[in-house]
Amino acid sequence: MLASTLVLFALLCAGVFIKVPYSEMSPGPTVNTLGDSHGAPVLNISGRKTYPTSGHLNMTTVRVTGADYDMSLVEAVYGWLAGDNIVVPHENLYPNGKTDAESTQENAEEFSQSQQSAKVAALKQLGIPVTARVIVSTVVKDSPSEGRLHAGDVIKAVDGAAVTAPEDVAKLVTKHKPGEPVEFTIVPAKDAAEAAKANDSDPATSKVMITAGKAEGDGHAIVGIRAGTDHAFPFTIDIKLADVGGPSAGLMFALGIVDKLTPEDLTGGKFVAGTGTIDDAGKVGPIGGIQMKTIGARQAGAQYFLTPAENCASAASNVPDGLTLVKVATIDDATKALQKISKGDTAGLPQCKP
Repeated sequence: MLASTLVLFALLCAGVFIKVPYSEMSPGPTVNTLGDSHGAPVLNISGRKTYPTSGHLNMTTVRVTGADYDMSLVEAVYGWLAGDNIVVPHENLYPNGKTDAESTQENAEEFSQSQQSAKVAALKQLGIPVTARVIVSTVVKDSPSEGRLHAGDVIKAVDGAAVTAPEDVAKLVTKHKPGEPVEFTIVPAKDAAEAAKANDSDPATSKVMITAGKAEGDGHAIVGIRAGTDHAFPFTIDIKLADVGGPSAGLMFALGIVDKLTPEDLTGGKFVAGTGTIDDAGKVGPIGGIQMKTIGARQAGAQYFLTPAENCASAASNVPDGLTLVKVATIDDATKALQKISKGDTAGLPQCKP
């Protein structure tokens, strides 16, 4: 018995000190997009009439161990055995050696983009016009554009040719040879912001000449910027939520905006949670950690969970008791489902199947 005890003790010690290349996912907090977070409204709309809301439209989150966290063998085994946690290869969450700082930055950028897409999708769903414009998204350090162009500048034309999509910029620049001048017609970021506040749809433009550089590899002409899409909204929509990253709250943000701008109470006082990315056209995309999110939603009190169509099979393989998984592929699917839920007409809801 003594020998067995010593062997067991040695194995336990080894399990504590042996590190394994795994990370852990667990249910995170949920936040009602119709309510407050840290004492301030998650959604604040000004310049447009809003309407009272009730119930919940909760976005859901997943907790993950950090990129620098070294999991022990004992922790991995415990995580595998724990019902509400999932242990996955570290590479799944942090590919190519991504650091905590890099992951945080990427999540922040995706979160910011998801907010913009949520606003666009919501207003389009309501038939409210939204103006799209091509902007300088980032300026590469030590590139020909550094100090000449700035993030947020609106690109109206390149060499006099109108720009209507981000990819137009690269096509027009690569018509040049390295060393040739490229003429950008822009609205500086500051002027564009002031014009948006003043509801000025035709602000003054400036011309900026950039001498094209040479790309590594095939040697094509570059100016050292990344173009993106920004939108001019007819009124102000602020989304404030701290300590959250990634794109998966897009659908719930969009639905919260729709609810606040619609006389009809979308939830009818029901507790609805959900997840899903959303693009400008209102298409709902899949996310990671779906089972963790359904568990977190049910623990918070949700009765219904809006589930991206591509996540349905995985989510339905282990549904928390008392939670109905509603399959959605677009924001229109989601709003129609909410209308049924609010009226108690749930027999025809499209539900997820294993």
